[in-house]
Amino acid sequence: MRFSFAHSPMPTLLFEQAHRLQGCRGIVGVDEVGRGCLAGPVLAAAVLLPDDFHHPRLDDSKKIPPAQRERLYEELTQNPRIRFATGLASPAEIDHLNILRATHLAMQRAVAALGPPSPDMVLIDGLPVRDFPWPQQAIVRGDSLSLSIAAASIIAKVQRDRLMLALDAVLPHYHFARHKGYGTAAHLSALQQHGPSPHHRWSFQPVAQLALDFSERPHP
Repeated sequence: MRFSFAHSPMPTLLFEQAHRLQGCRGIVGVDEVGRGCLAGPVLAAAVLLPDDFHHPRLDDSKKIPPAQRERLYEELTQNPRIRFATGLASPAEIDHLNILRATHLAMQRAVAALGPPSPDMVLIDGLPVRDFPWPQQAIVRGDSLSLSIAAASIIAKVQRDRLMLALDAVLPHYHFARHKGYGTAAHLSALQQHGPSPHHRWSFQPVAQLALDFSERPHP
């Protein structure tokens, strides 16, 4: 099923409302974060908003400064009328499955974690998910168009950032608090100095090559 809408400057419930007109009741938005990182999990969030939900500042997490994301996260997760859940795929699962399949697995885990009743429709940011257990509509740039997906993007981003901050406390020499696992210059420099950790994605370049380089270095 396809719906076409003119682009709104802020996300709306137009996609959700269109599906409600088709008889759907449980309409869930899903988004993920961390797909392009060199370390840490990929994390997805699933969100079911009330039919009358409105928020003047809720938008794609990439457009929102960290402090405002934190405030929005608290608003969303403390609202008793909003159902949400998260799911992740670990670096080991990413290496075993590949990043696309691991991302889809994280999305499935997030929706499953919502519990019953099962959603009638899942709105997914990006492209369709193969073998997804629920009816779906993939929406390119959905985090800028759908309020449900935008809410999922905020929850996923804040929860993953907090995971990387906790990891930074254990492995401070990688500076995870600064870059959250993305391939910044500081991260690459730390990798070259210390080699990959168990929290890195060893199937990703340049991690794979650095792991090989470190295995060939003589031990002190």
